[in-house]
Amino acid sequence: MSKVLHDQGNDYLKFWNEYHLCTLTTIRPDGRPHVVPVGVTVDADAGVARVITRKGSKKVANIQAAQPSGARVALCQVDGGRWATLEGTAEILTDTDAVDDAVQQYGARYGRTPAPDPERVVINVAIERAMGRATLS
Repeated sequence: MSKVLHDQGNDYLKFWNEYHLCTLTTIRPDGRPHVVPVGVTVDADAGVARVITRKGSKKVANIQAAQPSGARVALCQVDGGRWATLEGTAEILTDTDAVDDAVQQYGARYGRTPAPDPERVVINVAIERAMGRATLS
């Protein structure tokens, strides 16, 4: 398991498995943030978060424009006073196995599997930092 995620505790990981819409923040080429709602799945063992999307989206374009130095992104979710943010470096995956796996993980978290889409890609985020408050006391 990723030490970054493990250090946050079990409640934090459970929070990332509950049904919540999230936001993805990418950086436009001019430096301004681009924030959009997304569904996110987290693989704590691999230390990655994944977002499925269409290859023509602005978020994909922003990530591709940041290459080869890497695209810094943030994924966030909020539920009342509970919140969580994951930061890391994103890459775009297009191979069929990666897309199929991400779609299956999305279906497990969100209770529905999206229809097949030949334009679908995966935003794969190598998690470097995790922060938040997943319990209320």
